Amino acid sequence: MSNQTTIMSNQMSTNPFVQLCVWPGAVLGDSTPEDFENFFLEEMAVRVKYHTEVKTRPDLDAAGRPVAETGGRNDLFFFVHNDDSEKFAIPRLAMGIRWWEDVIKYNDNSHLYEREFIKAHPPIW
Repeated sequence: MSNQTTIMSNQMSTNPFVQLCVWPGAVLGDSTPEDFENFFLEEMAVRVKYHTEVKTRPDLDAAGRPVAETGGRNDLFFFVHNDDSEKFAIPRLAMGIRWWEDVIKYNDNSHLYEREFIKAHPPIW
């Protein structure tokens, strides 16, 4: 078993909310975290836990320089219950919700988020 697999297994055994999701451009607004969680439970029968909202950093051009008038988008982060991840995998796409790993690891958009945030939320797969 790899070290990453061991870490993920340990996290899942103590916390059923491990898979981090990003909803780009979403805001909690006047809703409460409980309203947010209840929405997913009632509409999709998926258990989620609201985590936080983060403003993105600027996009980068081909030379790695920040692109003017980009960044500042509000991204909403939440966790999906481990037992609900599979049934959430396809429906989330219609809403523009992405797995955290896809955003920062596989699509290399890590430049959009502060290093401290990424360090505090390492990919689990």
